[in-house]
Amino acid sequence: MIKVNGHDAEWREGMTVRDLMRDHAFKSPRIIVKVNGTWVRQSDWDTHHVQDGDDVRVLHMIAGG
Repeated sequence: MIKVNGHDAEWREGMTVRDLMRDHAFKSPRIIVKVNGTWVRQSDWDTHHVQDGDDVRVLHMIAGG
């Protein structure tokens, strides 16, 4: 079990950040991801593995004013 934006979510062996993004249908072109408080670059999403118990934060960057 992992946390995604404060909610319990399923975890599976070998899960990457990219898998998590796909599983949860995060599609905004401007998304940043933190795993256990550490930023994960988009270029690393395919290789950064999410571990059981991790706390993942997915933030949509939007402009406003």
